[in-house]
Amino acid sequence: MSVETGQDIRVHEGAGRRPTLEIRDLNIEFSRRRVWTSVVYDVSLKIMPGEIVGVIGESGSGKTLSALAALRLLPKQARVAKGSVQLGDVDVLAQSEVAMRDLRGNRMALIPQDAMQSLNPTMRVGLQVAEPISLHRGKPLRSVANVATRLLETVGIARPAERAKAFPHQFSGGMQQRAMIAMGLALAPDLLIADEPTTALDVTVQAQVLKLLRDIRDASGTSILFITHDLGVVAELCDWVYVMRYGRIVEQGSVTRIFTEPKEEYTRMLLAATPSLHSPLHGGKRS
Repeated sequence: MSVETGQDIRVHEGAGRRPTLEIRDLNIEFSRRRVWTSVVYDVSLKIMPGEIVGVIGESGSGKTLSALAALRLLPKQARVAKGSVQLGDVDVLAQSEVAMRDLRGNRMALIPQDAMQSLNPTMRVGLQVAEPISLHRGKPLRSVANVATRLLETVGIARPAERAKAFPHQFSGGMQQRAMIAMGLALAPDLLIADEPTTALDVTVQAQVLKLLRDIRDASGTSILFITHDLGVVAELCDWVYVMRYGRIVEQGSVTRIFTEPKEEYTRMLLAATPSLHSPLHGGKRS
């Protein structure tokens, strides 16, 4: 177990435990007018089994790009210039695209920010949730529809058998996000990468989604990488926090230490700019 200060204990880390995901010295470049320019510099982070890790920073800080590099889903104009990405015992950057298609969904899954844009508007929700199982397990789509119904029930959607037959536009924003989480859970991945999944939701629905993610971690031991610009969400959800600015990690620590003893001026600025936090800093309890 590693300890930086009395309040900086990484409780999920222990002797002999391999990280679910470990990124080391990641550098990402973007091509602009045929000139490659660095945008992410020497990013190193890890997520232990059963841990929820937050990556926080303003727009353009490099947090989403770093996650996309772990998934090998960088945009065409971007590339990894150096560094390593290890998913358990798998060297992600060394894998073929065929092997990556097997890893995505099976071992790691992405929950995107905008569920409505990610769901197919012409396809019933249940079939979309079942699709990863069909693709990765080689089963006819309709034969795994009952699994999709169970997944929708798992993420708290009422009348799941009925709702599975609905189209995305018939779901509220919160239900759409739950459907995306169900899709991510379809193959019980080791790692869920959640990219600002609560940004478009109202406060009540946001709290429900955060509780759902905690419950999923507690029930299955799934590791979660949560990307956000919202420190209030980090306080409610995360165990460990990385703070990014201008493509670099400027601070990391337990959620308690980050909120009570931030070391960097930028972190203190983010805290000061957050209007209301149910966090250790304000004496609140993380439920």
